[in-house]
Amino acid sequence: MTQPPWWRGAVIYEIYPRSFCDSNADGVGDLPGIIEHLDHVASLGVDAIWIAPFFKSPMADFGYDVADYRAIDPLFGTMDDFDRLLAKAHSLGLKVIIDQVLSHTSSEHEWFRQSRLSADNPYSDWYVWADAAEDGTPPNNWLSIFGGSAWQWDPRRGQYYLHNFLASQPDLNFHNRAVREAVLDNVRFWLDKGVDGIRLDAISFCFHDPLLRNNPPKPREHRVGRGFRPENPYAFQYHHYDNTQPENLDFLRELRALLDRYPNTTTLGEISSEDSLATMAEYTNSSRLHMAYSFELLSDDATAAHLRTTVETLESKMAEGWPCWALSNHDVQRVVTRWGGPKPSPHIANQLLALLCSLRGSACIYQGEELGLPEADVPFESLRDPYGITFWPNFKGRDGCRTPMPWNDTEHGGFSAAAPWLPLAAEHRTLSVARQNADRRSTLNNFRAFLRWRREQPVLLSGDIRFLDVPEPLVAFERTHEATTLFAAFNLSAQPIEIALPDLKRKQVECVGLVEGRLDGGRLTLPAYGVVFAA
Repeated sequence: MTQPPWWRGAVIYEIYPRSFCDSNADGVGDLPGIIEHLDHVASLGVDAIWIAPFFKSPMADFGYDVADYRAIDPLFGTMDDFDRLLAKAHSLGLKVIIDQVLSHTSSEHEWFRQSRLSADNPYSDWYVWADAAEDGTPPNNWLSIFGGSAWQWDPRRGQYYLHNFLASQPDLNFHNRAVREAVLDNVRFWLDKGVDGIRLDAISFCFHDPLLRNNPPKPREHRVGRGFRPENPYAFQYHHYDNTQPENLDFLRELRALLDRYPNTTTLGEISSEDSLATMAEYTNSSRLHMAYSFELLSDDATAAHLRTTVETLESKMAEGWPCWALSNHDVQRVVTRWGGPKPSPHIANQLLALLCSLRGSACIYQGEELGLPEADVPFESLRDPYGITFWPNFKGRDGCRTPMPWNDTEHGGFSAAAPWLPLAAEHRTLSVARQNADRRSTLNNFRAFLRWRREQPVLLSGDIRFLDVPEPLVAFERTHEATTLFAAFNLSAQPIEIALPDLKRKQVECVGLVEGRLDGGRLTLPAYGVVFAA
């Protein structure tokens, strides 16, 4: 039998470098700090790490504004540090995926420095420039995700440039072949270094409508999606023309052709569009991306109906692609708080891990999820995220999920010998790695136990999925692979529940690390945040 590629069914652990571990007492995490704790990551039983940007950057968006794609920012260390990290990860059996931010650069990138000088230099067409309207206003109604117009006036060029994010993150002009070739060459640089995959930030934003047509208005009742809250005018439009353009498919084929020259590598695309599930299906196949994830399960909707509808909708659209699911990452409130409320149950973290890793696809786990960390409450005077500062107090931004990892329960949590760049939440110290390592029943040790069990279940790594009709707040489905079928049920509520399933003739499978219910004589009994597996 052909062995499936490593990334199918993989559990990928996201590391946010600024907040993982600080090795040089400047208050900011770095690459040597990651190296110091790779043994912890490997002990979890995950398959790969995804490292958020560590490239040279003015840090206006904390590394997602890249000034040099081939240089390590001194804040994080050196290229030698990265080489050591890569070697250490591989020695521990961990694959390494790095972020690539292709759709835009920092305004301090040399390409943009040249482009803004004039309309007739070699880089003049490398970014999206447009003349002002007759009255001096921007060329159309496109909006930035971070608030306000997506166009910024540049007096040197006497034109506006496009930025889908911060004004200091100008969008590259992917209609220019030289841009696409330069971007692919930068990706090739890291593949040559030996990375095992690339996570593609905002990959649906690479192309824009060359006619610069206005986006149509969106009715109030349809203003939903990733961070597009009522206070953010970005939600007021259908984004038909400023992202997810058909030309992007050809670029993805070029990108995949490059990856195919490096065996056993993979791509993971971040998708945010008007119909993200349809875009995930369209962007993932044998000639485009290997995997993609979207923000549907990173939302506030914790209902069983939403989860089932999301997964079934994608399954119906995805003919040959492979999904990747996530419940938390560096862009959203931590799921223990988002789905469990301000005082979440101590059992919810392990249940949600089991649910995530039982869906068909691969799974991304964000640092701290293995500890069951809740969202940190960061006061306004300590905020660093420009998104949160702009929309405070209705939306506090992303700092609450980016606070430092608590390695022990000392003042700075073992993260740094100095005051960290974001304050460490007091409640996080009581959930530290050191404390949980010493408690065999901790969230951390239950996390490890579940992933050990999952690794021995081929049906969870490769099987098909079929949901069963059960009442809210239950999620139940069967995973089937060859002759094996595994039933799984999850109670998403804080109340116990019992239902009859007379047609279910399966025997319960013991799974360590979870609050287990009972399946007996056609009756399913689940405690609060309980789980049952049956074969």
